[in-house]
Amino acid sequence: MKTLTRISNTLMERFLPDPYIFVAVLTLVVFLLGLGLTDTGPIEMVDYWGDGFWGLLAFAMQMVIVLVAGHVLANSPFFKRLLSSLAGLAKSPGAAILLVSVVSIIASWINWGFGLVIGALFAKEIAKKVTNVDYRLLVASAYAGFVVWHGGLGGSIPLSIATPDHPFAGQMGVISTTETIFTTYNLFIVLVLFITIPLLNRWMMPKPEDTVTVDPAKLEEPIEVEEPAEKTPASRLEDSMILSMLIGALGLIYLVHHFVRNGFDLNLNIVNLIFLILGIILHGTPRRFLAAVANAVKTAGGIIIQFPFYAGIMGMMTSSGLAGVISDAFVSISNEHTFPLFSFYAAGIVNFFVPSGGGQWAVQAPIMLDAAQALGVDYAKTAMSIAWGDAWTNLIQPFWALPALAIAGLKAKDIMGYCVFVLVLSGIVISIGLYFF
Repeated sequence: MKTLTRISNTLMERFLPDPYIFVAVLTLVVFLLGLGLTDTGPIEMVDYWGDGFWGLLAFAMQMVIVLVAGHVLANSPFFKRLLSSLAGLAKSPGAAILLVSVVSIIASWINWGFGLVIGALFAKEIAKKVTNVDYRLLVASAYAGFVVWHGGLGGSIPLSIATPDHPFAGQMGVISTTETIFTTYNLFIVLVLFITIPLLNRWMMPKPEDTVTVDPAKLEEPIEVEEPAEKTPASRLEDSMILSMLIGALGLIYLVHHFVRNGFDLNLNIVNLIFLILGIILHGTPRRFLAAVANAVKTAGGIIIQFPFYAGIMGMMTSSGLAGVISDAFVSISNEHTFPLFSFYAAGIVNFFVPSGGGQWAVQAPIMLDAAQALGVDYAKTAMSIAWGDAWTNLIQPFWALPALAIAGLKAKDIMGYCVFVLVLSGIVISIGLYFF
């Protein structure tokens, strides 16, 4: 395994470009596939790309807030002490890899945005404590836990179809999470991944001479708080803990009311609000909070630039019918036994080009649900097959890794050599769960 991971890392370092180059090449690939596999002309493909280019603006802003707010929270004195205490549980490199893997999987199963940020922050804090652990593998282990998100409490597809009046309710009805998230096959997949991913990550630990460590001092991010030259009414407000506490109280009251009304509805907006409100409270004063924000914003460039290109790709995939062509190809070779399995593989491929759970469901559901009805396959299992396919290939799709990489200060090629092996393992486990249960 050490030899294989060394080869994989070497290949990734040589051939995997910056995520912006990746999305630019992907744009051209989808453009050419649209011309070759559909009846769409070149001008139409350009229009689909341009019309879709700004389709992820709201989501991109949510992801920027996830990154910035998580970063701000992690740099608060209280949270730094908390993460440091938890990181102290890891007494060796092997324990560090196991610990960050387990924490990431649990957090991602609860909510994907929560897991994405907490896993990366925790990996970074552990690297300060265990200085001889491979930093690339540590961050890869944190990101690997993300693969379980669509089979967890925050899975967008199972939650969508459990909502009254969802877009496909007329065909499939409203399907409870007891038929999706809490089924035997889904819990089997999650449990086996919970056990095997940490062990695989531990197994991939490189030899001491191949280990890439990081100077803990470089992981420290001192926040420069500019003090005013003189005390003025404005500067007193900027240094007012009372103002921060009042805003914090407002946010906490809303959060309590939200959970009372809606139960455990931990959607992305709520996760962001939790991070922001806790950041405001724990930094004490507006001046310190804003200084932490200014420090965190510097890491958000990749999301701001790249997400519109993915939106353009999604526009070409959906409007040209290319996503349907891919789905139809797998449907054509399926029967009632293999359909969930091939739906999973089809979703994994489409996810490269439409890396959004909700967006992918909107594209694939009409085709897959009609096929499921014709073959006599359960709608709920069809939905979960697409959900797992969406989550699966995120392991080698830089789109979702951007926040974690920005927090860790790494590039995609630094972790993808390890993630490939988690992709293979999780693909086998998910296939078994969907086919045999």
